[in-house]
Amino acid sequence: MGQRRWVFLLAIFAFLLSFSSGTGVLKLKSDDSPPLYNHTLTMTLVEYASAVYMSDLSELFNWTCKRCNGFTKGFEVIEIIFDVEHCLQAYVGVAKDLNAIIIAFRGTQEHSIQNWVSDLFWKQLDLNYPDISDAMVHHGFYSAYHNTTVRPAVLGAVQRAKKSYGPNINIMVTGHSMGGAMATFCGLDLVVNGGEENVQVMTFGQPRVGNAAFASYYSLLVPNTFRITHDHDIVPHLPPYYNHFPQKTYHHFPTEVWLRDVSSLNHSVEKVCDNTGEDPTCSRSVKGNSIADHLRYFGVELHCETWRQCSIVMSHEMDSFSKKDSKGNLIMSRTVPSTNGNKTETLTKNGDL
Repeated sequence: MGQRRWVFLLAIFAFLLSFSSGTGVLKLKSDDSPPLYNHTLTMTLVEYASAVYMSDLSELFNWTCKRCNGFTKGFEVIEIIFDVEHCLQAYVGVAKDLNAIIIAFRGTQEHSIQNWVSDLFWKQLDLNYPDISDAMVHHGFYSAYHNTTVRPAVLGAVQRAKKSYGPNINIMVTGHSMGGAMATFCGLDLVVNGGEENVQVMTFGQPRVGNAAFASYYSLLVPNTFRITHDHDIVPHLPPYYNHFPQKTYHHFPTEVWLRDVSSLNHSVEKVCDNTGEDPTCSRSVKGNSIADHLRYFGVELHCETWRQCSIVMSHEMDSFSKKDSKGNLIMSRTVPSTNGNKTETLTKNGDL
């Protein structure tokens, strides 16, 4: 995309934003004791959200990539899903220090981020969320999780992990950008269709995915959710919110945590926002006009290292762990040992699709 066209789109967005800068929002249902924001956990999950962008699946599977250190050291990958048909990537594993299953979804690849952001300006609420009156979402966000190889593979890996590590293990779902939108639907799916109770969702720079009715429904069922936004990151401002049409417009769910860069202090400040999902004193108080702020959170890079046109790198040593379907979609699975005494039980068959 040419620079002139990009500036033109930003100008259009600023114009549209002028119609949505009011403070009127739909008040969402809230619990008397909402979950508490944990900075240390956030610093850990942003590293998981960063690692899922790695294209060397051998290093990612063995957790030896250069982004597989820090707070995530010792993580055990159970499954990697690479949907080449829709250019999607995710992984499932266990973090023993958190006593949690971690599910991470990759966002849009860097080379296409500007085109993807441009498309977000015009996305319509065009799909009724199943079985929920008046709840609407965008079909592209919904389908990326529900109608691809991703969902069955993720749910299967979660069940294998629970069989090995116990039914009460926590589940934490994360993702950046489009990956954050997928994490939203995954977390809700685990609660509604999977009957899970210990689900936490934390996303970074995710777009709006549905209307106010969907946001209210989501926040009621997955209250332990934090949406991290960064300064002038453009993506959380999209698709646009119009306060004059609260029932018809896209609407964020809570709880937003706004990470704002303070140049005078030479560091960032985190603000936990209100329970409306559209706090006018948080990211909505500034113009969303930065791609750079979208690609870096807490100093952690959230994008692919290089553009490989939706391809991967994998050594032949990983062949025994992987399986492809007729469309080229790949699942890499690790056998999960049973924790019943000294017996080891094989809980997967090398990623059969």
